[in-house]
Amino acid sequence: MEPPKAIRVLLADDHAMFRAGIRGILRRQKGVEVIGEAEDGPTALRLSIELSPDIVLMDIAMPLVSGIETTRNIRSQSSAKVIILSMHSERQFVMEAIAAGASGYLLKDSAIRELTLAIAAAGRGEFYLTPKLEHDLDLLLAESASGSVDVLSPRERQVLGLLAQGNTSKAIGAALHISPKTVELHRGQIMKKLGIHSVAGLTKYAIRCGVATLE
Repeated sequence: MEPPKAIRVLLADDHAMFRAGIRGILRRQKGVEVIGEAEDGPTALRLSIELSPDIVLMDIAMPLVSGIETTRNIRSQSSAKVIILSMHSERQFVMEAIAAGASGYLLKDSAIRELTLAIAAAGRGEFYLTPKLEHDLDLLLAESASGSVDVLSPRERQVLGLLAQGNTSKAIGAALHISPKTVELHRGQIMKKLGIHSVAGLTKYAIRCGVATLE
């Protein structure tokens, strides 16, 4: 039996010393290989396409193009999963990252074990959120959702799941063989039924309810 392939990781952070520290940590982890580094958003996107990493560890405060927007671009143009590794703990950043298609969110002061857990989870197609932020996200769900996922039609559930992965209306339409306009109409109905009025809120709700399959 062949040994399992290593998870290939791209580091995206504008601080060389921080990248070196993470690289050193990951080198000590079995089954993980650092295949490249990027110091700005455009380089992270280019290397994600050229090197085909399994996972990109992404800072939010990236030069030229933000980590959030770069995450959205990577998810739409490559097969790589993105884990946000940031100093920002504000709820807004977490929700924007999830809406952009991130597969995890860690704080830079998280324990090393959390990093390995997040990489393993993303490799399985699961979402990982640092426990330090779970309470805030639970509060957001309680505040935003007034409806149940059971009120959604099968098609609306499909749209919600794809939306939660960070897909655009055009991409969702292509996947479901419907027009982007129809996707927008479905999204409006989903928001109305659930009582959630932002894409970030829909994304978080979908993940918590198991509607979103982060692949």
